Amino acid sequence: MIQLEALNDAAPAAFSAALDGIFEHAPWVAERTARGATGPFPSLAALHGALMATVEAASPDEFTAFLNAHPELSSSAVPADLTPDSTAEQAGLSMAGAAGAADLPTLNRAYRERCGFPFIICVARHTPENILRRLAARLATDPASERAATLDEIRHITLLRLLARVAGPGAQPTTGHLSTHVLDASIGRPAAGLAVTLLQEGRPVCTTATNDDGRTPPLLPAGPLRQGRYTLTFDTGPYFARQAQPVFFGKIPVPFAITESEGRYHIPLLLTPFSYSSYRGS
Repeated sequence: MIQLEALNDAAPAAFSAALDGIFEHAPWVAERTARGATGPFPSLAALHGALMATVEAASPDEFTAFLNAHPELSSSAVPADLTPDSTAEQAGLSMAGAAGAADLPTLNRAYRERCGFPFIICVARHTPENILRRLAARLATDPASERAATLDEIRHITLLRLLARVAGPGAQPTTGHLSTHVLDASIGRPAAGLAVTLLQEGRPVCTTATNDDGRTPPLLPAGPLRQGRYTLTFDTGPYFARQAQPVFFGKIPVPFAITESEGRYHIPLLLTPFSYSSYRGS
């Protein structure tokens, strides 16, 4: 990690070297930003904004070449010629296990033929299945709109890379939050010791239990929430059996969608032996 203060004091060559790789195969972004800076960057948001402004100021041909330097998403092994950042991002994608992953090469080809550059998306903010849904949906939009959408994805990608490289004040938020809480309305108290499983696109990603306050430990790791389809499953059978209450529902699934990677999602369960309700809180 380099401190923003040190980066502000760096010579242009050192400034560019410190930010190398944040923009895919485009050292000119940091170089031009360093040359064009009129003073120190007061915040990480200001630094990232200046870097993005450099990209947006590129000529149409240069911008197209910049987009084409990005790799296509792979549904199998991670290609060997990726940059370290892209390798780490795609390695964490696990696209091979996603439903419909076999269609990815065909979708990639159709997108490139339509738009003239590869499909680019910030993989850290989406489930593999949601990436495939986004790719299929974006095939229906016009190339001009896709350039704007792609620039927005590059903004997310490079912000995460920048924050992993540079420390300092004023960073844009990149972390979301998902939590739950179970209240047993039949006794007017939190439901303690109730097993909870979180499914992401049908795959279990967390199994835990509520504490004495009816809450669970963190359900997802720190960072952007992956947009996609989720289900919280509450195993009420053993809980009510311990209370000597009738077991009517057993496991209660609560499906929901995450559409904001930096959003706060609180999915509580209000429970009795014969009824339940849920909602999105914050």
